[in-house]
Amino acid sequence: MREPGAEGAVPEGEAPEGVRRVVAGRRESSDAGAAGPTAPEVPSGDPEAARRRAERRAERITAGATELEQRLADLLCAGLAGAERTGHEPWEETAARMVDAQAPGLASRVRELGAIPSSGPGWPVRLLEECALLHLLYRGWLHRERLPDGLAATVRSRVGLPASADGPPVRDHWLVLAQFDTADARLTTRRVWLYGAETHRTVLLLSYGAAGRSPELALPVGLALEAEVSAYPDAGRQRVALGRRFAPPGPTRTRPRGVTTSGAAVRYGEALRDDPWLDTVPVVLERVVPVPDGDGWQLADADGDSALPLARTTGNQPGLWRLVALSGGAPVTVFGECGHRGFTPLTAWPTGPGTAVPLC
Repeated sequence: MREPGAEGAVPEGEAPEGVRRVVAGRRESSDAGAAGPTAPEVPSGDPEAARRRAERRAERITAGATELEQRLADLLCAGLAGAERTGHEPWEETAARMVDAQAPGLASRVRELGAIPSSGPGWPVRLLEECALLHLLYRGWLHRERLPDGLAATVRSRVGLPASADGPPVRDHWLVLAQFDTADARLTTRRVWLYGAETHRTVLLLSYGAAGRSPELALPVGLALEAEVSAYPDAGRQRVALGRRFAPPGPTRTRPRGVTTSGAAVRYGEALRDDPWLDTVPVVLERVVPVPDGDGWQLADADGDSALPLARTTGNQPGLWRLVALSGGAPVTVFGECGHRGFTPLTAWPTGPGTAVPLC
């Protein structure tokens, strides 16, 4: 469902001059950026030198964020309608400037913002929402020293500063809930969701591969492994690093605990208090039935009167039809990501005995 589409048959041509400048700028600045979205920096033997490097990088990020804030102010003063006329290239140039400022997190959000005017009906509302979130991130960065520790760590992570997993190791039998890849021109990112049979925690593993290559980490959905994980320092502490493994992945009867659809909405709202830039939260829905809803679909509680709409990207995807076939009108258990765009199903289990069915 999240995998990139196959390449089309459009013949290759020479890239426009503006695009060549942006690509060249990114290549020149790649050595100065982090190795990955949250890759830790190589430790230095000189603490004072490391402190000075951190201060210089913070100054560059502040300068880049200030430039972005002015760009957003110019957009709002000129009117959102102008964003559709100017196209994507000015935002690509702005994103390249954020890479130069060593703020890859800001660069990623700017690229997403530049794609909104071509995203279909209702794009001005989505563009204004994204501008507001970028403004909030800018203010959070400027005043990070006055924020609670967890929120300050979230701001640094959203901007793109590297971090290391500093939480105490947590040993558990981790059920592999879902695994899927997303890719852009630079990087393939693999997301692996795990559920602790004893801790009942849902955590996220991220691994990366160069463009066109799959990441090395691969964990089959539905199996469980006994291992330790350590959390990264952000407000939710959901992202973890995989530590010692005590046994290879193997079959399990473990199933995650679930909530109702209304409980899922509450969980997302609570998570936004700690991380206002959070798009989704991992949620397991118990006893839900996929039903048509106009042009889309929703997951309705079998024992209640509430439902969650499926994200628009789910429509007409093979995973949706696998979910519908698995249910056959009966309640199922579904794991997925719940956010302001709806619910994206990733894995499902039948009500009775049966193995996990990947939907992505």
